[in-house]
Amino acid sequence: MTTITVGILSAPEVRFCLDTPYYINGTSAEGEQIAVAQENGILWQGQLSNEITALPKRGSGEGAFRLYNVTIGKQFHWERQQVQVFTGSLRLIWHEGQIVVINELPLEDYLISVISSEMKNTCSLEFLKASAVISRSWLLAQLKQKKGKAPSCLQTDEELIRWWDREDHDLFDVCADDHCQRYQGITVACNPNVRQAVNETCGQVLMADGEICDARFGKCCGGQTNEFQYCWQNIRKSYLSSVTDPFCNTSDREVLSQVLNDYDQETQNFYRWQVRFTQDRLRELIERNLGMKFGDILRLEPLEAGPAGHISRLRIVGSERTYIIGKELQIRKTLSTSHLLSSAFTVSLEDIQNNVPQTIILNGKGWGHGVGMCQIGAAVMGHQGYSYQEILQHYYPGASLFRYDSC
Repeated sequence: MTTITVGILSAPEVRFCLDTPYYINGTSAEGEQIAVAQENGILWQGQLSNEITALPKRGSGEGAFRLYNVTIGKQFHWERQQVQVFTGSLRLIWHEGQIVVINELPLEDYLISVISSEMKNTCSLEFLKASAVISRSWLLAQLKQKKGKAPSCLQTDEELIRWWDREDHDLFDVCADDHCQRYQGITVACNPNVRQAVNETCGQVLMADGEICDARFGKCCGGQTNEFQYCWQNIRKSYLSSVTDPFCNTSDREVLSQVLNDYDQETQNFYRWQVRFTQDRLRELIERNLGMKFGDILRLEPLEAGPAGHISRLRIVGSERTYIIGKELQIRKTLSTSHLLSSAFTVSLEDIQNNVPQTIILNGKGWGHGVGMCQIGAAVMGHQGYSYQEILQHYYPGASLFRYDSC
């Protein structure tokens, strides 16, 4: 059985509760616990060590523990803290003056939580099955990648091209937030449909070109999906080619409420959206997020974009300097206090005075990077009676199902 490690949080102090009997570094423990980072290790129960491992006692099942002050939606506008409950083993690792909290558990148990954490578990069974195959494929593809970091930031005096991917993690396989896949342990109640979806697709992955597919997914593509190379490395993946999506343009609240968690439903009008900036506001945002002076913002010029219009290189022309940024997430971070809904937008300049626009308008579409399966569109497909195989064929052209023994 394949097991994985998930990074939950990093903090100078960690409060947790062992709800079932555990052994911590060989010592029997249960109930409320506190671990504090010191200059050279972790202090727990008067003991100082670089790593603390909590293993469920034999006979106590898979174990259960609670973590306090877990941040979800990090750096997004819905960021908040929760108390979360997990099963499996708990590891605390001292790293650069912080305590990194890691949960180790079987891959299939992880998937049950991911599906419930990524979207409402009341979705159609076929959509849940498609989500299980995709999440499993993505994770196994990451684990099979060669160790070591690939460059993810290329910066000069004129340009910053940056992307975020799994290679940002060294101490664990994946993180628990949107950077990888949302994982909230067993905090999110999962109904029998979720477990059925994982069990009935157990070990199934997508394969193409002789390898497990790096099966990406996002909230809403806006009518056409994006391609891998416009978000991450300059590598074209055949099964992540752009496809037209007639399904995600929906206002069906029943479907949307199934796909979107409560805090996701705080985001509205994401299929088509508009953001208006004053000159002062846009200049302040850009200068603060990039840490450099631009003067008046004269133009935002797309230099490269995917087939659906997701911009991957954007030139910012100011009265004092010109600078190019990419890829899509860097653009979204630069033009927002958290994250712009997507980088698929056009730019309009209004009220131009002395060649300086006083109002800058972004007319956009979609929510997220747009690569791979569109969750809103796939949910509509499941709601309309499409099978999970048909959903996968639509969003990952040329890929095929294969049984990988992860069960």
